Amino acid sequence: MSNPNVVVVGATGAVGRVFLRILEQRHFPVNRLRLCASPRSIGKRIKVNGDDLLVEETTPEIFDDADFAFISASTAVSRELVPIAAKRGALVIDDSSAWRMDPKVPLVVPEINGEDLEWHENITAIPNCSTTQMVMALYPLHKANPIKRIIVDTYQAVSGTGTLAMDELREESRVILNGGIAKPSVYPHQIAFNVMPHIEPFMEDGYTREEQKMLYETRKIMHAPDIAVSATCVRVPVYLSHSEAVHVEFTHPMSPGEAKVLMAAFPGVKIVDDPKTNTYPLAIDAADKDDVFVGRIRKDSSCANGLAMWVVSDNLRKGAATNAIQIAEEVVKRELLKPRSGAKKARR
Repeated sequence: MSNPNVVVVGATGAVGRVFLRILEQRHFPVNRLRLCASPRSIGKRIKVNGDDLLVEETTPEIFDDADFAFISASTAVSRELVPIAAKRGALVIDDSSAWRMDPKVPLVVPEINGEDLEWHENITAIPNCSTTQMVMALYPLHKANPIKRIIVDTYQAVSGTGTLAMDELREESRVILNGGIAKPSVYPHQIAFNVMPHIEPFMEDGYTREEQKMLYETRKIMHAPDIAVSATCVRVPVYLSHSEAVHVEFTHPMSPGEAKVLMAAFPGVKIVDDPKTNTYPLAIDAADKDDVFVGRIRKDSSCANGLAMWVVSDNLRKGAATNAIQIAEEVVKRELLKPRSGAKKARR
């Protein structure tokens, strides 16, 4: 096909800005790029690939000439816009939680289940960022030795909440260091110099929605409906990159050495593991990189068939924007863009 037309909704947000930067870095072929955002950002200009592009209003008509629509917005906005874009012929890559568990929507990490794109109906979904990095590390192990149970504790950066949360961390830190008292608005409690075991609303079973996502998304992506997952998701005063302590129980014993070999051979996973030299994945080292970094790989002393490990990844890149562009690349590679029957095609 000729170079696709792309619409980006949420172009001025934390993920949208990274998406545009990665679009340039990966030289994704684009014929026409249109940028949309919330009303307060309409009229702004953003330079992409040397072109000074205007941020436009998100109207139904803007999707008429789109081959891909990348949407990074709230769940409510995605529920409204995604069906409109898909009906008008665009293949939607959605970053919200709105469509992830819809049985008709592929939930894709291309290195793991790119073949699921074969049955898309013009809507695909990106997993939650904390899920993505975990399944990237665990999938090559699961293929060799089926996983029975995962216990994961996450340490998630404020950028996962968005630009306003990053601003809040910065302002609270300034106020506190100057002897003042923080007044949180994005989070229910002060995030500067603090940790909060609370991401997304609490559910009736005591888990949060974020923690439930890690269970159901892992099962869907890995095609493993019987894996047990117990997650505790924690927000920490870090700007970028999520970290996770992961404990895995396998069907059969697996040595740390075998696990390292399997993960090191998997595309997008890097082993950083030398305790003797204090070498292990750090949030600051993962920032602005696309790989998932794994270290502190060891036998789980509480489980005969278990391993424990530390997993770190840039939540705005592989956790969101990079994964979205990889999905688009996979769609193009597999020639899965559907004919635009009934869609109004603008002249080029």
